[in-house]
Amino acid sequence: MHTRGVRSSGARLTGRAVSTGFVVALMTASFAHAQTELGPVTVGAGLRTSFMSTLPDSGPTTNQFSLNDIRLYVNGAAYKDVKFMFNAEYNSATNTVGVLDAVARIEVNPMFNVWAGRFLPPSDRANLYGPFFANEWNVYTDGVQDGYPFVFQGRDNGAAYWGTFAKKVKVSLGAFDGKSATGRPEILTAARVQIDFWDPEDGYYLNGTYYGDKNLLAIGGATQVQSGRTATSVDFLMERKLPNNGVVTLEAEYANYNGLGGYNANYYKDQGAYGLAAYLFPKKVGVGQFQVLGKYAQAAFTHGSTASYNQKTTEFNLNYVIKQFNARVMSFCQNMRFNGQHPNAWQAGLGLQLQM
Repeated sequence: MHTRGVRSSGARLTGRAVSTGFVVALMTASFAHAQTELGPVTVGAGLRTSFMSTLPDSGPTTNQFSLNDIRLYVNGAAYKDVKFMFNAEYNSATNTVGVLDAVARIEVNPMFNVWAGRFLPPSDRANLYGPFFANEWNVYTDGVQDGYPFVFQGRDNGAAYWGTFAKKVKVSLGAFDGKSATGRPEILTAARVQIDFWDPEDGYYLNGTYYGDKNLLAIGGATQVQSGRTATSVDFLMERKLPNNGVVTLEAEYANYNGLGGYNANYYKDQGAYGLAAYLFPKKVGVGQFQVLGKYAQAAFTHGSTASYNQKTTEFNLNYVIKQFNARVMSFCQNMRFNGQHPNAWQAGLGLQLQM
């Protein structure tokens, strides 16, 4: 957890430092007690940090070092099939820590699971894998991926049922707090259906790639509805490990945000699609493997207070995968073209991701 630095004189401690130390000690004691009484408690963390250079068609170039994400993960069991998940994230823009996930999980068997609290509602694959389990670096910049409404980082407060049938069909549906996500008081309903034609994907959350651990052919459809407004998407992922141990990945999505969600609140409608292709080279170079990735997306923003416009996004990644999502270095170059409302820009940079 990141806290703002405070000045001290000698051994003097501020009230905030004492409070922080007390909270850490209390959490440590609570985890130890929970592990003794209820079973194992797992604690992990994740970090994404990058350097990016932005070159607009007009105006000065900007160079920026960013702490993109830092997360704390806590999981444990309250009783047998009753589990608990708590994840927190530091927001570098506001210098605050927010609740990412806080979920009571009743997981009886693959066909019957109920989650309640704050978590990712049924939505597109891109939302369900998040930045740490995406295949690309610059997620959620194309006007298409994960335009669903949210309280914090794609999450909302509510409850959902999900289950997997015959290891091939995954179904989820739930009801969520509309006011916190959109400002409107009506309940927001969400549903998703996914079919895995090859290997199954376990669990509720998903990945953007499995780096060859699975051969996937998956198609999913999701929708959210609130007071006549809708957000709908169809997503596709194919991944295959080749005889030479190289891995080919193809990902695509079409999304239509019709008064619900979207990338620009000034426009009622945001719709578009993207396609992504990646190849993980089989041979190790040093401690890792190189991966090349290309993506193209196009989105249209209409029914707004000002003139409609289109966004075209082209992205290229050269990644060095050391230990899948736990350790990877990702170089990226992105070109965003607009036919109005926003200036065109090139972005290039280098990102580092670590998890434990």
